[in-house]
Amino acid sequence: QVQLVESGGGLVQAGGSLRLSCAASGPTFSSYAMGWFRQAPGKEREFVSGINWSGVSIFYADFVKGRFTISRDNAKIMLYLQLNSLQPEDTAVYYCAAGPDGRRWYRGGGVPSELYDYWGQGTQVTVSS
Repeated sequence: QVQLVESGGGLVQAGGSLRLSCAASGPTFSSYAMGWFRQAPGKEREFVSGINWSGVSIFYADFVKGRFTISRDNAKIMLYLQLNSLQPEDTAVYYCAAGPDGRRWYRGGGVPSELYDYWGQGTQVTVSS
């Protein structure tokens, strides 16, 4: 069982930055693949980035375009997402998720939400123009 709590969201002007954090509980955190997703009002939840248990394999959605960086600290049981060059279209609730680090995850590039078993409650990111 893994519990996830996101933080770090807020209101920022276009071009600004935020660092999202996801605090995890449970001794098995380091064995899970992790992901960040987001959901904007009226839109479906979409994949943002994924990272394997060791941090060696990382995937990003095309819209990230080098602006976001995912990382994890297994010793601190934390997941991070650095958001740079934010734009109004990045406004959304951002969720972290944890799932088995296995063949399905790698084959899917971390993208499908069904690869993840545990989800946080989300943190709001609002980017003003």
